[in-house]
Amino acid sequence: MRKLWAVALLLLIGGCLPAPTKIVTGAPAVAEPPVSTAAVSVTPATSSADSLLIPPSSPEDAVITSAVALPAVAVADLAAAPESMSEDDPELLAEDDAEEVEELDPEAAAEKAALLAADLSAPEEEGASEVLASAFDFPVVLNDKVRYFVDYFSGPTRGVFQRWLERSAIYLPMMRQVFAEEGLPQDLVYLSMIESGYNPRAYSHAHASGLWQFIDGTGRLYGLGSDWWRDERRDPVKATRAAARHLKDLYAAFGDWYLAAAAYNAGAGKIQRGIEMYGTADFWQLSHGPYLATETKQYVPKLLAAMLIAKEPEKYGFTDIAYHEPFAYETVRLPTATDVEVIAGLCDSSVETIRDLNPELKRWCTPPDLRDYEVRLPAGSGEGFLEKYAQIPEDERVNFQHHTVRKGETLKSIARRYGLRSKQILALNRINTRNLKVGTELVLPFGKGGKPMVDVADRFERAATSTYKVRKGDSLYKIARRFEVSEQQLRSWNKLGSKSLIKPGQTLVVAAGKVAPAKKGAVAAKSSSGKGKAKKTQVASAKGGAGQKIVYKVQKGDTIYAIARQYNVGTDAIMGWNNLRKGHVLRPGDRLTLRVRDDRRGG
Repeated sequence: MRKLWAVALLLLIGGCLPAPTKIVTGAPAVAEPPVSTAAVSVTPATSSADSLLIPPSSPEDAVITSAVALPAVAVADLAAAPESMSEDDPELLAEDDAEEVEELDPEAAAEKAALLAADLSAPEEEGASEVLASAFDFPVVLNDKVRYFVDYFSGPTRGVFQRWLERSAIYLPMMRQVFAEEGLPQDLVYLSMIESGYNPRAYSHAHASGLWQFIDGTGRLYGLGSDWWRDERRDPVKATRAAARHLKDLYAAFGDWYLAAAAYNAGAGKIQRGIEMYGTADFWQLSHGPYLATETKQYVPKLLAAMLIAKEPEKYGFTDIAYHEPFAYETVRLPTATDVEVIAGLCDSSVETIRDLNPELKRWCTPPDLRDYEVRLPAGSGEGFLEKYAQIPEDERVNFQHHTVRKGETLKSIARRYGLRSKQILALNRINTRNLKVGTELVLPFGKGGKPMVDVADRFERAATSTYKVRKGDSLYKIARRFEVSEQQLRSWNKLGSKSLIKPGQTLVVAAGKVAPAKKGAVAAKSSSGKGKAKKTQVASAKGGAGQKIVYKVQKGDTIYAIARQYNVGTDAIMGWNNLRKGHVLRPGDRLTLRVRDDRRGG
């Protein structure tokens, strides 16, 4: 009993909301998604040699490995500096809080709403329970509540559940392997399906994040760091390891898997108090009373229903499942901060692909304070990446500019001047005071053209959407700069008068329409003669100035990144202009359409 209370008190510190994770090489059941033999194996980190280490100068001694390092302890939290700064300045605290609250993923939010809607019509009594033991390593029973959710998942929400099944192939192999290593029932991995539908960017109103929906406090207890630069709760492998250990602790506390699952949803303290209140440690009996929330009462029946369908989808009418490819990658370690766009270019990949492989990254580059930071790359790209990376000077791996503090300047005034947020400057420079000394040199996140380097997510928001939700501290001027339009256009599109004010939460149209893709004939444009030369055509720029339409003939050894550097444009822009899919490989003789100004061509 003393052990039970000790574990319960520990878990009371933070609640945890589960969700899905990544892949493992464990053998699935017959009816489960196919597992590729090329899937990345998951092993605990044993030394710095377990993953590809890029030395500061040369890659001769580096060795690529498919092993994924899984640190058991949390890393340093850079967000501490801005938080202590905010204690001195309530206005900055409000600014930082507004920035750090993530927007709910629309698809995940819709799926969660459909899941919770089922609770309203679920039967109050479970009726007689039939034990099903043969196909599972987890105690599964069939009763009226479980049947209800089986019917619900295969009926009204069939489309949602099919998406979950299709996504499950990405992560199930890895998850099964991790759970097996931790001594847990492998079928317990379906708990993550109920939490997030295997969406690594799922984010709840309770600020739970990632596949396993950890809140910040519980995540830190299990070694998941979260700061301004990254959130390890969103890393599929790290979060799966943490979830397995959390579930192991819950089972040690209650000695029953149904109670452990319920505690994962409601918190160990809640379940312990329910046991004391009703005098029973039987989950079904606890769910009869009014103490537990409806979501918790239905949590175990949903889990059991998900297991039944996922094990035998054809039996329940799921016969046309398009399973996704398993999560396959290589890892490298970067000695210094590196822009995500640089990483993508060196892999001949896309920024979106690198983001998908590294969902813990919250900004446009790897954390500046961490050397040997581990990054995942598309499988098969490690060797080529190393060779190219070693040739890039350190100051070209990420775009920063410098500002020397002058008399009368404050952190807030500097942030306003450059269109940044105070927290960005604090985190990047690792400072925790607003009293800046004259002469202090600050590093600012700016690109070569003098424009702020927006977050990775913001780049895609600008390129793929035509609306924007106003945040605290925004102005029409800042939003216009961010989306490269004029204030007059914003006012026209949104029917704003010359004196109209915008408010946080307001949705603005920021483009006349979604960004138009390049014409289908762009890649097949007429060729030009001469190696490395390009044919130019005058075109009107988006801002009305003269520009150049360049048809570039790809030469041997060219990469999208190298061409982007030569003409000082973004890799994602080149891919958009030419309708190139992520992972596209250039071949000598291909023709690319570029849109550049004369003053933007690199040397």
